[in-house]
Amino acid sequence: MTERPVIMVGFVPVAVTSLAEFQPEGSVIVVDEPDVIRKRELRPKADEAPVVRELIAWEYQLEGAADEFYNTHPDLDPAAIAPLQEYATPFAARLAERYGLPTGGYGALRTLRDKALLRRVSAAAGIRNPESAEVTSPDEVRAFMAAHPGPAVLKPANRQAALGTRLLDSADEIDEAWAEATAMDEGVMVPDRGIELRMLVERRVRGREYSVEMLVEAGRPRFANVTGKDLFPGIRPVELGHLVPADIPAGLDAELRAETERLLRSVGFGTGIAHCEWIVEDGRPYLVECAGRFPGDGIVDLIDRAYRIDLVRAFWTLMKGEPLTAELPARAPGAAAIRFLHTGESGVVESVAGVEAAREPAGVQVCSVSVEPGAEVRELRSSWDRFGSVVTEAATGTEAHAIAVRALETIEIKVRPGQV
Repeated sequence: MTERPVIMVGFVPVAVTSLAEFQPEGSVIVVDEPDVIRKRELRPKADEAPVVRELIAWEYQLEGAADEFYNTHPDLDPAAIAPLQEYATPFAARLAERYGLPTGGYGALRTLRDKALLRRVSAAAGIRNPESAEVTSPDEVRAFMAAHPGPAVLKPANRQAALGTRLLDSADEIDEAWAEATAMDEGVMVPDRGIELRMLVERRVRGREYSVEMLVEAGRPRFANVTGKDLFPGIRPVELGHLVPADIPAGLDAELRAETERLLRSVGFGTGIAHCEWIVEDGRPYLVECAGRFPGDGIVDLIDRAYRIDLVRAFWTLMKGEPLTAELPARAPGAAAIRFLHTGESGVVESVAGVEAAREPAGVQVCSVSVEPGAEVRELRSSWDRFGSVVTEAATGTEAHAIAVRALETIEIKVRPGQV
Protein backbone atom coordinates (compact mmCIF):
# COMPACT_ATOMS: atom_id res chain seq x y z
CA MET A 1 0.00 0.00 0.00
CA THR A 2 1.61 3.21 -1.20
CA GLU A 3 -0.83 5.82 0.14
CA ARG A 4 0.59 7.60 3.18
CA PRO A 5 -2.02 7.30 5.92
CA VAL A 6 -3.65 10.08 7.84
CA ILE A 7 -4.02 9.55 11.59
CA MET A 8 -7.27 10.48 13.31
CA VAL A 9 -7.04 10.52 17.11
CA GLY A 10 -10.40 9.68 18.68
CA PHE A 11 -13.03 7.70 16.78
CA VAL A 12 -15.79 9.98 15.49
CA PRO A 13 -18.14 8.24 13.02
CA VAL A 14 -19.12 11.42 11.16
CA ALA A 15 -15.43 12.30 10.73
CA VAL A 16 -14.74 8.87 9.26
CA THR A 17 -17.59 9.42 6.81
CA SER A 18 -16.20 12.84 5.85
CA LEU A 19 -12.71 11.46 5.28
CA ALA A 20 -14.10 8.72 3.05
CA GLU A 21 -15.27 11.41 0.61
CA PHE A 22 -11.71 12.31 -0.39
CA GLN A 23 -9.34 9.74 1.14
CA PRO A 24 -8.66 6.43 -0.66
CA GLU A 25 -9.74 3.17 0.90
CA GLY A 26 -7.41 1.91 3.61
CA SER A 27 -5.73 5.30 4.13
CA VAL A 28 -6.96 6.28 7.61
CA ILE A 29 -5.50 5.08 10.90
CA VAL A 30 -7.63 5.72 13.98
CA VAL A 31 -6.06 5.85 17.45
CA ASP A 32 -8.24 5.52 20.53
CA GLU A 33 -8.08 4.44 24.15
CA PRO A 34 -8.36 0.65 24.68
CA ASP A 35 -11.16 1.02 27.23
CA VAL A 36 -13.09 3.38 24.94
CA ILE A 37 -12.71 0.98 21.99
CA ARG A 38 -14.13 -1.81 24.12
CA LYS A 39 -16.96 0.14 25.74
CA ARG A 40 -18.10 1.81 22.52
CA GLU A 41 -17.62 -1.39 20.50
CA LEU A 42 -15.54 0.48 17.93
CA ARG A 43 -13.74 -2.41 16.23
CA PRO A 44 -16.79 -3.54 14.23
CA LYS A 45 -17.44 0.07 13.23
CA ALA A 46 -13.84 0.46 12.05
CA ASP A 47 -14.01 -2.84 10.16
CA GLU A 48 -17.16 -1.67 8.36
CA ALA A 49 -15.48 1.54 7.12
CA PRO A 50 -13.44 0.83 3.94
CA VAL A 51 -11.44 4.05 4.42
CA VAL A 52 -10.04 2.81 7.77
CA ARG A 53 -6.77 0.90 7.50
CA GLU A 54 -6.32 0.17 11.19
CA LEU A 55 -7.70 0.96 14.62
CA ILE A 56 -4.80 1.21 17.08
CA ALA A 57 -5.53 0.88 20.79
CA TRP A 58 -3.31 3.33 22.68
CA GLU A 59 -3.55 4.99 26.09
CA TYR A 60 -3.01 8.34 24.44
CA GLN A 61 -4.13 10.50 27.37
CA LEU A 62 -1.15 9.47 29.52
CA GLU A 63 2.00 11.59 29.82
CA GLY A 64 4.61 10.65 27.20
CA ALA A 65 2.07 8.66 25.16
CA ALA A 66 2.86 10.43 21.88
CA ASP A 67 6.62 9.94 22.18
CA GLU A 68 6.09 6.29 23.10
CA PHE A 69 3.81 5.87 20.08
CA TYR A 70 6.37 7.48 17.78
CA ASN A 71 9.16 5.24 19.04
CA THR A 72 6.93 2.19 18.59
CA HIS A 73 5.92 3.19 15.04
CA PRO A 74 8.92 5.17 13.68
CA ASP A 75 8.30 4.06 10.07
CA LEU A 76 4.59 4.79 9.90
CA ASP A 77 5.21 7.90 7.72
CA PRO A 78 1.79 9.56 8.09
CA ALA A 79 0.70 12.36 5.77
CA ALA A 80 -1.23 14.21 8.49
CA ILE A 81 -2.32 13.85 12.11
CA ALA A 82 -5.29 15.52 13.77
CA PRO A 83 -7.43 15.21 16.91
CA LEU A 84 -11.15 14.64 16.52
CA GLN A 85 -11.97 14.82 20.24
CA GLU A 86 -11.11 17.28 22.97
CA TYR A 87 -9.02 14.89 25.07
CA ALA A 88 -6.94 13.95 22.01
CA THR A 89 -5.60 17.41 21.22
CA PRO A 90 -2.25 17.39 23.11
CA PHE A 91 -1.39 13.85 21.99
CA ALA A 92 -2.12 14.60 18.34
CA ALA A 93 -0.09 17.81 18.44
CA ARG A 94 2.93 16.16 20.01
CA LEU A 95 2.73 13.19 17.64
CA ALA A 96 2.62 15.53 14.64
CA GLU A 97 5.71 17.29 15.97
CA ARG A 98 7.55 13.99 16.21
CA TYR A 99 6.67 13.04 12.65
CA GLY A 100 7.52 16.54 11.39
CA LEU A 101 3.99 17.42 10.27
CA PRO A 102 1.92 20.62 10.49
CA THR A 103 0.26 21.07 13.88
CA GLY A 104 -1.22 23.64 16.19
CA GLY A 105 1.74 22.91 18.45
CA TYR A 106 2.00 20.83 21.60
CA GLY A 107 2.52 23.86 23.84
CA ALA A 108 -0.47 25.67 22.36
CA LEU A 109 -2.74 22.65 22.65
CA ARG A 110 -1.70 21.96 26.23
CA THR A 111 -2.66 25.52 27.09
CA LEU A 112 -6.00 25.33 25.29
CA ARG A 113 -6.86 22.05 27.03
CA ASP A 114 -6.40 23.62 30.47
CA LYS A 115 -9.01 26.32 31.10
CA ALA A 116 -7.19 27.67 34.16
CA LEU A 117 -3.89 27.96 32.30
CA LEU A 118 -5.61 29.52 29.29
CA ARG A 119 -7.07 32.20 31.55
CA ARG A 120 -3.60 33.22 32.75
CA VAL A 121 -1.92 33.10 29.35
CA SER A 122 -4.64 34.96 27.47
CA ALA A 123 -5.12 37.58 30.20
CA ALA A 124 -1.42 38.38 30.01
CA ALA A 125 -1.97 39.13 26.31
CA GLY A 126 -4.81 41.53 27.08
CA ILE A 127 -7.72 39.19 26.32
CA ARG A 128 -10.75 39.91 28.53
CA ASN A 129 -11.39 37.10 31.00
CA PRO A 130 -13.87 36.95 33.88
CA GLU A 131 -12.44 36.88 37.39
CA SER A 132 -11.55 33.26 38.02
CA ALA A 133 -9.85 30.94 40.52
CA GLU A 134 -8.92 27.29 40.65
CA VAL A 135 -10.61 25.66 43.66
CA THR A 136 -10.27 22.36 45.50
CA SER A 137 -13.22 22.49 47.92
CA PRO A 138 -16.66 24.04 48.46
CA ASP A 139 -15.15 26.37 51.06
CA GLU A 140 -12.83 27.86 48.45
CA VAL A 141 -15.84 28.43 46.19
CA ARG A 142 -17.57 30.23 49.07
CA ALA A 143 -14.50 32.39 49.62
CA PHE A 144 -14.44 33.36 45.95
CA MET A 145 -18.13 34.27 45.89
CA ALA A 146 -17.69 36.33 49.05
CA ALA A 147 -14.84 38.24 47.41
CA HIS A 148 -16.73 38.61 44.10
CA PRO A 149 -20.39 39.21 45.00
CA GLY A 150 -22.97 38.10 42.47
CA PRO A 151 -23.71 35.02 40.34
CA ALA A 152 -20.86 32.64 39.55
CA VAL A 153 -20.05 29.60 37.42
CA LEU A 154 -18.54 26.40 38.79
CA LYS A 155 -16.96 24.23 36.10
CA PRO A 156 -14.20 21.71 35.45
CA ALA A 157 -10.93 23.06 34.09
CA ASN A 158 -10.35 19.95 31.98
CA ARG A 159 -13.61 18.45 30.72
CA GLN A 160 -15.80 18.60 27.61
CA ALA A 161 -19.47 18.89 26.53
CA ALA A 162 -20.40 21.23 29.45
CA LEU A 163 -19.93 18.32 31.84
CA GLY A 164 -19.99 19.39 35.47
CA THR A 165 -20.70 23.04 34.67
CA ARG A 166 -23.21 24.69 37.01
CA LEU A 167 -24.53 28.23 37.30
CA LEU A 168 -24.59 29.51 40.89
CA ASP A 169 -26.95 32.27 41.96
CA SER A 170 -26.04 32.08 45.64
CA ALA A 171 -23.63 30.42 48.03
CA ASP A 172 -26.46 28.17 49.25
CA GLU A 173 -26.11 26.13 46.02
CA ILE A 174 -22.38 25.42 46.33
CA ASP A 175 -22.40 22.11 48.22
CA GLU A 176 -24.94 20.49 45.90
CA ALA A 177 -23.15 21.79 42.80
CA TRP A 178 -19.77 20.57 44.06
CA ALA A 179 -21.12 17.10 44.82
CA GLU A 180 -22.70 16.88 41.37
CA ALA A 181 -19.60 18.06 39.52
CA THR A 182 -17.19 15.78 41.35
CA ALA A 183 -19.43 12.73 40.86
CA MET A 184 -19.97 13.11 37.10
CA ASP A 185 -19.33 10.10 34.89
CA GLU A 186 -18.55 10.25 31.18
CA GLY A 187 -19.20 6.54 30.82
CA VAL A 188 -18.10 5.02 27.52
CA MET A 189 -16.34 8.21 26.39
CA VAL A 190 -13.39 7.93 28.80
CA PRO A 191 -10.96 5.20 29.93
CA ASP A 192 -11.77 3.26 33.08
CA ARG A 193 -8.76 4.71 34.88
CA GLY A 194 -10.56 8.07 34.88
CA ILE A 195 -9.30 11.61 34.42
CA GLU A 196 -8.09 13.89 37.16
CA LEU A 197 -10.74 16.50 37.95
CA ARG A 198 -9.74 20.12 38.49
CA MET A 199 -12.35 22.80 39.19
CA LEU A 200 -12.72 26.50 38.47
CA VAL A 201 -15.08 29.10 39.87
CA GLU A 202 -15.64 32.29 37.92
CA ARG A 203 -17.73 35.44 37.87
CA ARG A 204 -20.71 34.82 35.66
CA VAL A 205 -20.51 37.01 32.58
CA ARG A 206 -23.94 38.14 31.37
CA GLY A 207 -24.69 38.41 27.66
CA ARG A 208 -25.18 36.60 24.37
CA GLU A 209 -22.85 33.71 23.57
CA TYR A 210 -20.94 33.12 20.36
CA SER A 211 -18.22 30.89 19.03
CA VAL A 212 -15.60 31.55 16.39
CA GLU A 213 -14.38 28.73 14.17
CA MET A 214 -11.00 29.61 12.67
CA LEU A 215 -8.87 27.62 10.22
CA VAL A 216 -5.23 28.64 10.59
CA GLU A 217 -2.10 27.94 8.55
CA ALA A 218 1.23 28.65 10.25
CA GLY A 219 -0.43 31.27 12.46
CA ARG A 220 -2.30 32.94 9.57
CA PRO A 221 -6.13 32.71 9.51
CA ARG A 222 -7.41 31.20 6.27
CA PHE A 223 -11.08 31.06 7.21
CA ALA A 224 -13.26 32.29 10.06
CA ASN A 225 -16.91 32.14 11.00
CA VAL A 226 -18.92 33.48 13.94
CA THR A 227 -21.65 31.16 15.23
CA GLY A 228 -24.58 32.33 17.34
CA LYS A 229 -25.50 30.15 20.33
CA ASP A 230 -28.66 29.59 22.36
CA LEU A 231 -28.76 27.71 25.68
CA PHE A 232 -31.42 25.61 27.33
CA PRO A 233 -32.91 27.48 30.30
CA GLY A 234 -31.78 26.35 33.71
CA ILE A 235 -28.72 25.98 35.90
CA ARG A 236 -26.60 24.08 33.37
CA PRO A 237 -25.35 25.89 30.24
CA VAL A 238 -26.13 23.20 27.65
CA GLU A 239 -26.45 24.31 24.02
CA LEU A 240 -30.00 24.47 22.67
CA GLY A 241 -29.04 25.58 19.18
CA HIS A 242 -26.56 27.25 16.83
CA LEU A 243 -26.91 29.68 13.91
CA VAL A 244 -24.30 30.09 11.13
CA PRO A 245 -23.37 32.79 10.57
CA ALA A 246 -24.43 34.65 13.70
CA ASP A 247 -26.98 37.37 12.99
CA ILE A 248 -24.95 40.25 14.46
CA PRO A 249 -23.65 43.67 13.34
CA ALA A 250 -20.55 43.67 11.14
CA GLY A 251 -18.52 45.46 13.80
CA LEU A 252 -19.11 42.77 16.43
CA ASP A 253 -18.44 40.04 13.88
CA ALA A 254 -15.08 41.63 13.05
CA GLU A 255 -14.17 42.09 16.71
CA LEU A 256 -14.91 38.46 17.59
CA ARG A 257 -12.76 37.28 14.69
CA ALA A 258 -9.94 39.65 15.67
CA GLU A 259 -10.06 38.60 19.34
CA THR A 260 -9.90 34.94 18.34
CA GLU A 261 -6.89 35.59 16.14
CA ARG A 262 -5.25 37.47 19.01
CA LEU A 263 -6.03 34.63 21.41
CA LEU A 264 -4.50 32.00 19.14
CA ARG A 265 -1.44 34.18 18.69
CA SER A 266 -1.12 34.43 22.47
CA VAL A 267 -0.76 30.65 22.82
CA GLY A 268 1.43 30.25 19.73
CA PHE A 269 -1.07 28.28 17.65
CA GLY A 270 0.38 27.05 14.37
CA THR A 271 -1.72 25.07 11.87
CA GLY A 272 -5.14 23.60 12.51
CA ILE A 273 -8.66 24.58 13.47
CA ALA A 274 -9.85 26.26 16.64
CA HIS A 275 -13.27 26.67 18.21
CA CYS A 276 -13.29 29.63 20.61
CA GLU A 277 -16.30 30.58 22.75
CA TRP A 278 -17.13 34.12 23.84
CA ILE A 279 -19.77 35.98 25.85
CA VAL A 280 -20.44 39.60 24.90
CA GLU A 281 -21.20 41.65 28.02
CA ASP A 282 -21.92 45.37 27.64
CA GLY A 283 -20.59 45.22 24.09
CA ARG A 284 -17.26 43.64 25.04
CA PRO A 285 -16.25 40.02 24.31
CA TYR A 286 -15.09 37.90 27.26
CA LEU A 287 -13.35 34.59 26.70
CA VAL A 288 -15.22 31.47 27.83
CA GLU A 289 -12.82 28.82 26.51
CA CYS A 290 -11.11 27.72 23.32
CA ALA A 291 -10.52 24.26 21.85
CA GLY A 292 -7.88 23.34 19.29
CA ARG A 293 -10.15 21.01 17.33
CA PHE A 294 -13.29 20.94 15.21
CA PRO A 295 -16.44 22.16 16.95
CA GLY A 296 -19.11 19.66 17.87
CA ASP A 297 -22.89 20.04 17.78
CA GLY A 298 -23.04 19.87 13.97
CA ILE A 299 -21.43 23.29 13.53
CA VAL A 300 -19.09 22.04 10.79
CA ASP A 301 -22.11 20.88 8.78
CA LEU A 302 -23.76 24.27 9.29
CA ILE A 303 -20.63 26.04 8.06
CA ASP A 304 -20.47 23.87 4.94
CA ARG A 305 -24.14 24.57 4.20
CA ALA A 306 -24.01 28.33 4.81
CA TYR A 307 -20.67 29.04 3.11
CA ARG A 308 -20.93 26.36 0.37
CA ILE A 309 -17.52 24.91 1.27
CA ASP A 310 -15.96 21.65 2.43
CA LEU A 311 -14.24 22.70 5.66
CA VAL A 312 -13.06 19.19 6.52
CA ARG A 313 -11.26 18.80 3.21
CA ALA A 314 -9.65 22.23 3.57
CA PHE A 315 -8.50 21.34 7.09
CA TRP A 316 -6.86 18.06 6.07
CA THR A 317 -5.25 19.78 3.08
CA LEU A 318 -3.46 22.18 5.44
CA MET A 319 -2.59 19.42 7.90
CA LYS A 320 -0.85 17.60 5.04
CA GLY A 321 1.20 20.72 4.33
CA GLU A 322 -0.47 21.19 0.97
CA PRO A 323 -1.76 24.52 -0.42
CA LEU A 324 -5.45 25.29 -0.63
CA THR A 325 -6.59 25.28 -4.23
CA ALA A 326 -8.75 28.38 -3.71
CA GLU A 327 -9.35 31.03 -1.09
CA LEU A 328 -12.20 30.27 1.28
CA PRO A 329 -15.07 32.82 1.36
CA ALA A 330 -15.04 35.62 3.91
CA ARG A 331 -18.84 35.82 4.00
CA ALA A 332 -21.62 33.23 3.78
CA PRO A 333 -24.11 33.44 0.90
CA GLY A 334 -26.76 31.69 3.02
CA ALA A 335 -27.54 30.59 6.56
CA ALA A 336 -27.99 27.33 8.46
CA ALA A 337 -29.24 26.44 11.92
CA ILE A 338 -29.43 23.48 14.27
CA ARG A 339 -31.81 23.08 17.18
CA PHE A 340 -31.61 20.32 19.80
CA LEU A 341 -34.34 18.39 21.54
CA HIS A 342 -34.93 17.62 25.20
CA THR A 343 -38.18 17.57 27.14
CA GLY A 344 -36.65 18.81 30.37
CA GLU A 345 -37.81 15.65 32.09
CA SER A 346 -36.21 12.51 33.43
CA GLY A 347 -37.98 9.18 33.04
CA VAL A 348 -39.16 6.64 30.47
CA VAL A 349 -40.34 7.60 26.98
CA GLU A 350 -43.98 6.62 26.43
CA SER A 351 -44.49 7.89 22.87
CA VAL A 352 -42.79 9.78 20.03
CA ALA A 353 -44.87 11.60 17.43
CA GLY A 354 -44.55 14.27 14.76
CA VAL A 355 -41.06 13.43 13.46
CA GLU A 356 -42.17 12.87 9.86
CA ALA A 357 -44.24 16.05 9.93
CA ALA A 358 -41.24 17.99 11.22
CA ARG A 359 -39.24 16.87 8.17
CA GLU A 360 -41.74 18.19 5.63
CA PRO A 361 -41.36 22.01 5.67
CA ALA A 362 -39.11 23.65 3.09
CA GLY A 363 -35.71 24.38 4.55
CA VAL A 364 -35.58 21.36 6.87
CA GLN A 365 -32.54 19.34 5.83
CA VAL A 366 -32.21 16.83 8.67
CA CYS A 367 -34.53 15.87 11.52
CA SER A 368 -33.67 13.03 13.86
CA VAL A 369 -34.82 11.67 17.21
CA SER A 370 -32.65 9.10 18.93
CA VAL A 371 -35.18 7.76 21.47
CA GLU A 372 -38.20 5.51 21.12
CA PRO A 373 -40.88 4.24 23.49
CA GLY A 374 -39.33 2.43 26.43
CA ALA A 375 -36.08 4.38 26.33
CA GLU A 376 -34.83 6.01 29.51
CA VAL A 377 -33.99 9.71 29.32
CA ARG A 378 -32.05 11.69 31.90
CA GLU A 379 -32.31 15.16 33.28
CA LEU A 380 -30.39 17.60 31.07
CA ARG A 381 -26.91 17.78 32.59
CA SER A 382 -24.65 17.84 29.51
CA SER A 383 -24.72 17.73 25.71
CA TRP A 384 -24.81 13.92 25.84
CA ASP A 385 -28.33 14.02 27.35
CA ARG A 386 -30.03 15.63 24.32
CA PHE A 387 -31.90 13.16 22.12
CA GLY A 388 -32.81 14.85 18.87
CA SER A 389 -32.09 17.72 16.49
CA VAL A 390 -33.23 19.50 13.37
CA VAL A 391 -30.95 21.17 10.78
CA THR A 392 -32.27 23.86 8.47
CA GLU A 393 -31.08 26.04 5.60
CA ALA A 394 -32.44 29.39 4.42
CA ALA A 395 -31.43 32.64 2.75
CA THR A 396 -31.17 34.44 6.09
CA GLY A 397 -30.39 33.53 9.67
CA THR A 398 -33.81 34.71 10.84
CA GLU A 399 -35.50 32.28 8.46
CA ALA A 400 -33.20 29.35 9.26
CA HIS A 401 -33.76 29.83 12.99
CA ALA A 402 -37.54 30.17 12.66
CA ILE A 403 -37.86 27.02 10.54
CA ALA A 404 -35.85 25.02 13.09
CA VAL A 405 -37.97 26.25 16.00
CA ARG A 406 -41.23 25.42 14.22
CA ALA A 407 -39.98 21.96 13.22
CA LEU A 408 -39.11 21.01 16.79
CA GLU A 409 -42.47 22.28 18.01
CA THR A 410 -44.07 19.66 15.74
CA ILE A 411 -42.38 16.80 17.62
CA GLU A 412 -44.18 15.52 20.69
CA ILE A 413 -42.39 13.23 23.12
CA LYS A 414 -44.26 12.01 26.18
CA VAL A 415 -42.15 10.95 29.14
CA ARG A 416 -43.34 9.12 32.23
CA PRO A 417 -41.51 11.06 34.93
CA GLY A 418 -39.14 9.26 37.25
CA GLN A 419 -35.57 9.23 38.45
CA VAL A 420 -33.08 7.75 35.99
